Amino acid sequence: MVKHGLKLMILTVAAAHSAAAMSSPALNPKSEAYKFQVWRDEAVRALAARPDANSVATAAALAFTSSYAAPAAAPAALQLITRASELAPDSGAIGWLHLQLCTATPGCDSRDVATVLRWVDPDNGAAWLSQLTIAHRDRDAVEIDRVLSDMARGSRFDLYYNQLMVLMFDALSAVRRELPSGVVSSDMAKLATLSGVATAEIIPVLSPLIDSCRESTPSSARHEDCLRLAKIMQRGDTVVVQLVGFSIERRLVAPDSKEAKSLAERRRLLEWRSGAVGKWELSILPWTQNARARKRLAEMRLRPREEDVCIALLREHHLALEPAEIHH
Repeated sequence: MVKHGLKLMILTVAAAHSAAAMSSPALNPKSEAYKFQVWRDEAVRALAARPDANSVATAAALAFTSSYAAPAAAPAALQLITRASELAPDSGAIGWLHLQLCTATPGCDSRDVATVLRWVDPDNGAAWLSQLTIAHRDRDAVEIDRVLSDMARGSRFDLYYNQLMVLMFDALSAVRRELPSGVVSSDMAKLATLSGVATAEIIPVLSPLIDSCRESTPSSARHEDCLRLAKIMQRGDTVVVQLVGFSIERRLVAPDSKEAKSLAERRRLLEWRSGAVGKWELSILPWTQNARARKRLAEMRLRPREEDVCIALLREHHLALEPAEIHH
């Protein structure tokens, strides 16, 4: 039997989605957009009713997608991710999702959520991003320097992208029989849908970090912290973080130096590998898409870094790991 508090939360989520639907433009009931909206709302209800943290976190992520068109939906999503965090207090991935949803919601104070994440995963420099964003907005140079120093002490810069994608995929698969048929029903469709959710909600705004490092002066403490942080980001778990790490360091080294040349080559290789996997996936025959989606998920379960998944997929299908012109 579902507890009273959980029933109340599910009713709150349902009410929020009804409000979102009423405030958004009317959709044709026969349209794909309408069918997806119904599917999403049913998925949120089914997932929110389950007792495990992963299901509730997935419900929060799907519910939050409504808030982009209807901000009134955000509080219900925040209730869900708060509950998921309470169910799994040691999960860095769920803590990260909680922090991103709070940061994206006007009026949500992210400081306590960020503090919890730093306790859970103290080696992850990304856990300081929300605090840096506040300092950058306030033009507080002293606080920016302090936060950058703390970020540079980390050993990783992770957004938990692969972990959250697998978490959400498994949670949705567990409730598939409770959802409308014919909508987001294949593994490929599920993966594509969750990829859109993850890209919108898991990847933070990195411009405050880029701007703060751009404003550093040579030989300053901030300059050195940004260099260390850039190198950490170049080993990050997502391609976008790695690319930002390359961009930050490129601005901090002499443009005609050996370091600058090495950075350009490493960035080009990363972009090539990511692009090669993308081209391979676009060339997949329709009837093999689900098998390919499952293979990508299998690699994501094993490898937390997006680049490592790209390398594994290229190797398995006997594709080149670098462009031919690199060979001299």
